[in-house]
Amino acid sequence: MASIDDELNREIIKMLQVDGRRPYKDIARELNVSEGTIRNRIQAMKEAGALRIVAVADPTAIRYKADAMIGLKVAPGYTIEEVSERLGKSADVVYILWVSGRYDLLIEIVTNDRGNFLEFLETQIHSQADIASSETMSGLKNFKNQFLLKYA
Repeated sequence: MASIDDELNREIIKMLQVDGRRPYKDIARELNVSEGTIRNRIQAMKEAGALRIVAVADPTAIRYKADAMIGLKVAPGYTIEEVSERLGKSADVVYILWVSGRYDLLIEIVTNDRGNFLEFLETQIHSQADIASSETMSGLKNFKNQFLLKYA
C-alpha cells in the first residue's frame, strides 16, 4: 500500500517528519506492527513517488540575504508550462505555483547574496519576453515555513 491516504502510512510519515532517521523497529513498536511492515510500506511509498526521505534545513533558522515571492503574468503567446519550466531550471527558484486571480504564477526565490537576487530579477524576470508583468514582494521576516504533510 503506497497511498498517503492510508492511515498507517500517514502515521509512518508523521514519525519520519520528526526524525527521518528513526529506526524502523522503533516506528513498528509504536504503531504495533512488524518491522517488516514498516520497511515494506516505506519502500512502496518511495517507489510510488509518494515519499522521499531527505534532510531539510529549517528556513526560519537560516538568514538568507534575499528572499522574495514574485507574482508573474505570462505574456500572450507563451504558456504557463513554458515559463514554469524555464524558471524551474534556476536553483534560486524554490517554489512555483500556478495560481488563479491577479497573477498566473507565484514563484519564490531565495538567494544567499543580494547581487544574485538583483541579477536573477534582471536576467530571468524583467528582460524576458515570456513575462508580461511581475510584482516582487521581498521577504522581511519568516515566521513559519512548513514543508510537512498536513493532517486533519
